[in-house]
Amino acid sequence: MELIDCKSLTLEELKAQLVKMGVPAYRAAQIRSWLDKGMVDFDEMGNLPAALRGQLKQIFWIPGIKIKKKLVSARDNTVKYLYTLWDGENVESVLMQYRHGWSQCISTQVGCKMGCSFCATGMDGIVRNLLPSEMIAQIEAAQADHNVRVSSVVLMGMGEPLDNFDNVIRFLMMLGEPGGVQIGMRHISLSTCGLVDKIYRLMDYKLQITLSVSLHAPNDEIRSGIMPVNKRWPVSELMKACREYANATGRRISFEYAMINGVNDSDEAAAELAAILKGMLCHVNLIPLNAVPEKAQQRSSEERIRRFKSILEKSGVNVTVRRTLGADINASCGQLRRQNR
Repeated sequence: MELIDCKSLTLEELKAQLVKMGVPAYRAAQIRSWLDKGMVDFDEMGNLPAALRGQLKQIFWIPGIKIKKKLVSARDNTVKYLYTLWDGENVESVLMQYRHGWSQCISTQVGCKMGCSFCATGMDGIVRNLLPSEMIAQIEAAQADHNVRVSSVVLMGMGEPLDNFDNVIRFLMMLGEPGGVQIGMRHISLSTCGLVDKIYRLMDYKLQITLSVSLHAPNDEIRSGIMPVNKRWPVSELMKACREYANATGRRISFEYAMINGVNDSDEAAAELAAILKGMLCHVNLIPLNAVPEKAQQRSSEERIRRFKSILEKSGVNVTVRRTLGADINASCGQLRRQNR
């Protein structure tokens, strides 16, 4: 019999499983309290009878996570973690300090199959999806290690969240449960490279999260050259889905736009971007590219970024330039994992 991932169950699901085993439902809260502390060994759950602990090990398992490497920025307190999972695979996560509190960028997959030309994560392809419990464990491990409370989460680390749709949805639903990390939907951002069919699926849930779309280009010619996903879901179809998503949820979409020197940062590209976003409930986040040693692309100059931003603003587009955090520790995801294989 295949063991059940205990930590990926909601409290009500855990209660139901215990009742099926002939165990009183109240034991679920006791087990969950241990899981919320990062416990991975049933034998160490001291307030459970020994017989029950043995019984649990026959039905459940708890995926573990350990900090393999930790880098702390001397500039802005950003912390980059390399975690080792139960099967020996590694994923990255970044803890960032803002005025409103601590935010964590977490991974949803080991590797990525989307193959964006400027990204380190996808260079070795996809290994596997992360379980909901492994996403939660990234937050718990960072909170315990750095002695902080994470108040917002960004699903923008390794992997394409919507390519791991069911596990990500379960993770989102579990985040707000009592006793856990308790982060509300309005404090969660989910990033996608543009899986249009999954955007429509997500829309049906009417979640109050922020959808961040990694756009990075205003037309098919540029975008297909740097993001293979565009050959399946071109810009026109992506924009249609985004408009429908914003209208259905009432939530503003954030468009991520990595500024790549000589590729997507021209005045013409800015004007074209403004045109395709006209009238949409959205925000553009210009991101100075984090250069990857193995990649040829370089970030746009400060002057070019200012010019690009100015054109968008004059066209009525809400736009900001992302503050660069953790630059001295290569805080963009994928690089640390490749260095520690």
